[in-house]
Amino acid sequence: MAYRGDRGRGFDRGRGRGGPVPSDRGRNSPSGFRGGDRGGRGGFDRGRGGRGSPIPSDRGRNSPSGFRGGDRGGRGGDRGGRGFDRGGRGRGFGAPREQPGVFLENQPATVDARVADDSDKALVARLRNTQLGNDPDSMPLRPDFGTVGVPIKLRTNFFPVRVPKGPLHEYDVAITPTAGTAIRRVKRRIFELAEQTTAWQHSGMRGTVAHDSSAKLISARVLAQPLTIKVPYYDDDQTGPPAQGGKEYTLTIKFIQEINTQDLMSYLNGDNQYRNYNTLPVISALNLILAAHPLRSGIKVGQDRYFFRSAAVPSNLGGGLEAWKGFYSSVRPAHRQLMVNVNVCTTAFYTPGNLAVQMMAFSDSSFGARMEAFCRSVRVKATHLGYRKTVKGLARQNARQYTFPCDELGGRVSVEQYFLRKYQIKLKYPDLPLVDVGGQKKNYLPAEVCEILPDQPFRGKLTDEHTAAMITVACQPPNVNGNAIVNNGLKELGFVNPGPTLGSFGVSIGPNMAVVPGRVLPRPGLKYANNVSPSVDERASWNLRNIRFAAGARLEKWAVMLIGDRGRDEFQGPQDPALRPVISGFMAMCKNSGILVSNEQPPAVAANLPPPDRNDPLRKSAIATIRETLTKLRPKPSLVLVMLSNGDKNIYEGLKHLCDVYLDVATVCVHVGKIRKEKGQPQYFANVALKVNMKMGGVNHKLDENTGHWLSGEPTMVVGMDVTHPGPGSARGTPSIAAVVASVDNHFAQYPASLEIQESRKEMITNLKDMMVARLQLFRQRSKVLPKRVLVYRDGVSEGQFNIVRMEELPEIVKAFHTFDQPKKPYRPQLTIVICGKRHHTRFYPTERKDAAHDGNPKPGTVVDRGVTAVYDFDFFLQAHGGLQGTTKPTHYYVVHDEIGFRSDSLQGLTNALSYMFARATKAVSLVSPAYYADVACERGRCYLRKLLQGQIGDGTTASGSASTNEQDVMREAQALWRSGVGKSLKDTMFYL
Repeated sequence: MAYRGDRGRGFDRGRGRGGPVPSDRGRNSPSGFRGGDRGGRGGFDRGRGGRGSPIPSDRGRNSPSGFRGGDRGGRGGDRGGRGFDRGGRGRGFGAPREQPGVFLENQPATVDARVADDSDKALVARLRNTQLGNDPDSMPLRPDFGTVGVPIKLRTNFFPVRVPKGPLHEYDVAITPTAGTAIRRVKRRIFELAEQTTAWQHSGMRGTVAHDSSAKLISARVLAQPLTIKVPYYDDDQTGPPAQGGKEYTLTIKFIQEINTQDLMSYLNGDNQYRNYNTLPVISALNLILAAHPLRSGIKVGQDRYFFRSAAVPSNLGGGLEAWKGFYSSVRPAHRQLMVNVNVCTTAFYTPGNLAVQMMAFSDSSFGARMEAFCRSVRVKATHLGYRKTVKGLARQNARQYTFPCDELGGRVSVEQYFLRKYQIKLKYPDLPLVDVGGQKKNYLPAEVCEILPDQPFRGKLTDEHTAAMITVACQPPNVNGNAIVNNGLKELGFVNPGPTLGSFGVSIGPNMAVVPGRVLPRPGLKYANNVSPSVDERASWNLRNIRFAAGARLEKWAVMLIGDRGRDEFQGPQDPALRPVISGFMAMCKNSGILVSNEQPPAVAANLPPPDRNDPLRKSAIATIRETLTKLRPKPSLVLVMLSNGDKNIYEGLKHLCDVYLDVATVCVHVGKIRKEKGQPQYFANVALKVNMKMGGVNHKLDENTGHWLSGEPTMVVGMDVTHPGPGSARGTPSIAAVVASVDNHFAQYPASLEIQESRKEMITNLKDMMVARLQLFRQRSKVLPKRVLVYRDGVSEGQFNIVRMEELPEIVKAFHTFDQPKKPYRPQLTIVICGKRHHTRFYPTERKDAAHDGNPKPGTVVDRGVTAVYDFDFFLQAHGGLQGTTKPTHYYVVHDEIGFRSDSLQGLTNALSYMFARATKAVSLVSPAYYADVACERGRCYLRKLLQGQIGDGTTASGSASTNEQDVMREAQALWRSGVGKSLKDTMFYL
């Protein structure tokens, strides 16, 4: 789960064509971009793309700091210009960006024999004729493979793995004494030293075992039992164990189980009785074996991601950080072949150097960046005495203020005096806070006598500026990424000239990417008013010239608010003669687009904000000024058009919290510099009108009869669900936010939302039954009938939790249906649940120029359901959108429950069509619209908890995640900020858009 962050600001989300497109959606990354994957992801390689405005992010999914670049990765450029799929792309760091192109364009590509022989089709047909499909405890079987669309061949970043014949032997490793071993670095060092002992060699483990430097060990052969190894401990900066009084640890290695690899082969071949075989133990064991080399030569950050100084010269991100290039590697089952998925990734590391200098650089890099966040947990060397320590945090006092008794110097002295008199060191920065490098007791040092040690990943939250710099480094075209994987990745991961460990297990990796069949689906038909169809181009985008919305909303009693925050593009106030023409031009665009706007000019007010103050990082005083200004408007407006002075997210988020939760008034934010700029103004007006129409209840565009005939066949409710988690830097115990959005009629355009907070980091939706009941009630109110079919797109679930959705969420949805039961007439619509995943590292590379987009990426509508998909289950990869930059990432759709009885073509076609229904953009987006809406709604919920997400509790700040904060207090504060959620007049609208 990565952490997503503040992605989307309301203005520039780069919606329709030509919109400004920045981005920022990190998911879980530690510091960064949640990047990507949604979860623990730590590196650039997942970044959920941002939504406009280089505002990076934090979507609570855990990664360290990485941009995951890849996984949810940038919603690629589609999302309204969201994160350009930044999917892990990488640049030769610092090198000029290379020209995009087709990867291995002139090299022949032959579809893997295991797929070319159609044995996968035979398997699907065979399984369909058994009773396996009727097993209520299993996922739905794949019904067939899709056939619609133009067939193409694609390379994909999967390499064949030769599975060892013999069994693997799993052992548990216990370290005693346990004191001090909770620190990963210490554990790693203990194992490093253990491998150098004669006992390790005599027991036959040298080169024949793989371990995680913690508790698990896999051996190629049986080890003698009982087995213990004594390890005299010393740190890597010492030459050997001390002559006396040193620590000694004992490793006790105990047999757990034999892992049979032949069962895995039966599973890959699709044998009936292996349908529910648990592949996890053998896959984990093989991942451990493949990690043996990179764990020694690289630095592991997050799950399955390894970074190497040798992979590329680190790129300077400024503010004390640099970007490192690395590779992701993970073993995956596929039809008749075990594969390893390899992708590029990027993450932030500390720039080695003086701690005081880097702390100040970090603090100066962004308003609100806290030195504390930079220093926590960094390893330093004290230059005056040469020892190494870990920084626990910052003191509240500096070197001049803090004094302590020192008999040697004759009484109480300040730290500044102590260093001058004892070491003849005159401090250059005596006003900087002291750093605490103590263990149980505090041990304060001036930051300037500490040097940051090399090779340390940054695990905090990246600032907006760092995230923007990270994207430029990580965003690379497909040919560059493909070459990096094949030439550099396989070598750095130790797959090319395998070392003794792989050899002893009999494991080897093929050097060529798999080639799989794909198809490019036809574009869906769209309709605006008067049955006008826009012309959709090869990038899956269109424009609004001479087009009226399918259903125009009424815009009455609205107002304009100018934000004064010292920006150079601001109007001089409500009376500025330049303001009226802009408002009139926008009103004209709304009228031309079919919105019913009265002719009278809306009232305009100005809120002149107090200047930013470091003691008020959330800018609460500015929000108070905005509140005062808005409450003077009489009568209360139905919508306020807010002209923001700049991209300060504290103003944007505070305004949304104020208007959604306290004032109950709809707002649309625009950037004053963009709305008044004549170049591109009609386009900007049109993009804002898209949002106004939806927030006021209109319909921007619909699917035509041909494309939408299945949906309109009988009453159908399409649902999107998502959960977002607190990211790094949040107060410990900050709740997660759940969103459920659902269509209300047969236009499939309006998706009002239920938003709730729940237990911190809980992936499943706690109050799902009541949220679904609210959605069904609104559907009945608007459509005068309950739906007969309910299609759920569930975002934000990691693979290991697919079954939990079926076991926990599915029964809650069914309970919601039962609340509508009538005597002798139970209500039980057909229900299908599809999980959408952007948290993966699968990429596709067209093999021929004619099948590729202009930049070498697959064309919009590319779908893959063979070769690298599930052996038994019903899943597919779909890239509905056209990439904006970098390497596009497809979305992985996985059917976990299906009562509707979809065939592959109908579900793939419907999902592609719904990707064209994202109302804020005039383009296909990378995630099916209902799930995307749920994601945007969660993001809006983050605005209400912004205080806690930035690590502030009560009146002061807290060390984020520090145990000193009581999680119940945090939840109480969250409930006070959330109040009763969104106001009454907004709750049944798309206020979150």
